[in-house]
Amino acid sequence: MAPGPGDRPRRHTVVRVLLQVVTAAALAVDAYVHANLAAPYDLVGRQISQGTLFRLEAAVASLAALLVLLLGRRRPVWVFAFLVSVSALGAVLLYGFVNVGALGPLPNMYEPFWGPKRTGSAIAEAVGAVTSLVGFLITGPPRSASTRAGAPRGGKADGEGG
Repeated sequence: MAPGPGDRPRRHTVVRVLLQVVTAAALAVDAYVHANLAAPYDLVGRQISQGTLFRLEAAVASLAALLVLLLGRRRPVWVFAFLVSVSALGAVLLYGFVNVGALGPLPNMYEPFWGPKRTGSAIAEAVGAVTSLVGFLITGPPRSASTRAGAPRGGKADGEGG
């Protein structure tokens, strides 16, 4: 039996839920690794320690994972998850390959060694960035009240026409 027109929304929902789970899992790995590595880095930095930054990243990634799971139908949640993932990936890549030095109150976090935790975190952050971008793209903009009420599209109910 060929799929009918009613199958598309269901398939779309399954894809979105799968993206929610994968994105949340990637963010959870990011959070776990940063929380796990925070204590040894408490002595790195004067005003703000690298350990504090790692704990902050763990908290923000945890929040993003929770929001993606609970509110994955909303585009701003996907934007937040993308920004968390891509910023963490950017930082790990930057400080892995470039000795930036201290930036204001931020410590010099240059570390060219790539162990399993750092590599796993980078992979999870890359996966989270890609899946959150796809989640954003497949989650349509919010429908207007008139569209939800069943008003025809493109008519005066949408504010068009004269």
